[in-house]
Amino acid sequence: MIERWSLDQVLALAPDASSRKAAQGVAAAGKWSSRGTTGSVLYGECTGSGSKPYLACVDLTEPAYRCSCPSRKFPCKHALGLLLLWSADGVPAEEAAPQWVTEWLDGRAERAARSAARAETTRDDATATATATGAGAGAGTGTGAGAGKAESVRQARVGAGLAELERWLADQIRQGLASSAEHDWDGLAKRLIDAQAPGVAGLLSRLTQVRAEDDWPGRLLEEYALVNLLAVAHRRRAELPALLAETVRIRTGFPVTREEVLAGPAVRDHWHVLGRRDDEHDRLTARRVWLKGRATGRAALILSFAPPGQALDASLVTGTTIEADLAFYPGAAPLRALVAARHDTDPLRGEGALPAGVPAGEALEEVARVLADDPWTESWPLVLAGVVPGRTAVGGLPLHPRARDPWRLIAVSGGRPVTLAAEWTPQGLRPLTTYDDDGTAVLL
Repeated sequence: MIERWSLDQVLALAPDASSRKAAQGVAAAGKWSSRGTTGSVLYGECTGSGSKPYLACVDLTEPAYRCSCPSRKFPCKHALGLLLLWSADGVPAEEAAPQWVTEWLDGRAERAARSAARAETTRDDATATATATGAGAGAGTGTGAGAGKAESVRQARVGAGLAELERWLADQIRQGLASSAEHDWDGLAKRLIDAQAPGVAGLLSRLTQVRAEDDWPGRLLEEYALVNLLAVAHRRRAELPALLAETVRIRTGFPVTREEVLAGPAVRDHWHVLGRRDDEHDRLTARRVWLKGRATGRAALILSFAPPGQALDASLVTGTTIEADLAFYPGAAPLRALVAARHDTDPLRGEGALPAGVPAGEALEEVARVLADDPWTESWPLVLAGVVPGRTAVGGLPLHPRARDPWRLIAVSGGRPVTLAAEWTPQGLRPLTTYDDDGTAVLL
């Protein structure tokens, strides 16, 4: 039996504000000619403008959504309305679902099985390719040699671009920060893209935003230092430990494919979904979902993207726990991951249902270890225990200048210590989720 979600958790799944409003309009029992739940799936028939009702169902274990309405939003207002009814205990329990629901579930199970088989084949192929590439590289011929030559050509181009960057940064420091201008960063970023170093170009593209801040001189100097450190690390990558060298390679802009990540080892755990944040950049919306392993204590970031008008991944519900295998991208402080497989198990209850937190001091020690491994880390999920929130800080840790007003967090706390899931950044904390006296997740 899936534990019932709160109103906040359901509304957080809506793709936009209009969908939230529309969902509340259909979240009334009178709108549904039939509705029910088997404990792991919701289903119902919602009266619409046509002669036939819309058939909506939600697989709560994923979650996944299906509706016969023509809406391109995902989840649609009918699926959201059904979830709102369920969150208010307005969906009766049934022993079995109708045939149209079971057919949909069977189809999903078949697709999941095919996907798992393809993933297994991909892992086997990756192992075979790695063995063959190693043999080819030893002989100096074949695919391994060709790939190695292409890699060397790109490394040379990247090296030349980063050498120019080092000289430019030295000139900037020599001349003073007051002369820094947006057109300089744009031009250099374009040349770095031409040099096949898009990761470094991305670091430069955000300097315009830094320049607009009140404390921009110090922040700009910090950014220059990190960019210079990356350029120097790339130049001296042969001297670095293997995992740090891989981190430098990836942050410079060398890609790691999804297939390569899924071919690597997976970490199975009960993962607490701590919260999420959506950002728009270059006409794309990026969704960051933060996870924390119950047994391993590992942090994870699930990152997805969508162009305007398309739905983002809504399969991870804040405040819930999933048992899953995560495959992590390589690096000295691995954080980004892919969900390799999910397991249909009973949800955690009682003590294990909430993420375990640590005092603020221990959380900062965790961040320090991460930065020692990967100095370019821009964010990291933390679970703070026993902290009292204020208007500008939580447990002595400052809030991010652009974080939302913490009035809701303060209201839940009432001046008492709380457990808080937050995103650490160099500029301060971004609160994600806290938990009330009943253990219910309160989204911030």
